[in-house]
Amino acid sequence: MISLAFIGVGLGIGLVTIGAGYGIGKIGTSATESISRQPEASGAIQLAMIISAALIEGIALFALVIAFQMGGKLTEDVLTKFAEKPPVVEQTGK
Repeated sequence: MISLAFIGVGLGIGLVTIGAGYGIGKIGTSATESISRQPEASGAIQLAMIISAALIEGIALFALVIAFQMGGKLTEDVLTKFAEKPPVVEQTGK
């Protein structure tokens, strides 16, 4: 059971990395196309690109920190606690 939890954390980290890479790549592509079409606006485009890339990197960093913290909290005791069956509550017929 513990190996599946670590696989989940690893998948989370991978998805964050892929998403951030895709977002920054999309920003770079769009900025390059925009500068080639309108070279006189290159300063404003570069500023917007840098701000957007920094925001994406910040979100990715927060997500990676959370995923690493989750990985650190995974212990055998925690996972066996969640693997136990919950108690069955009997319902009265009213």
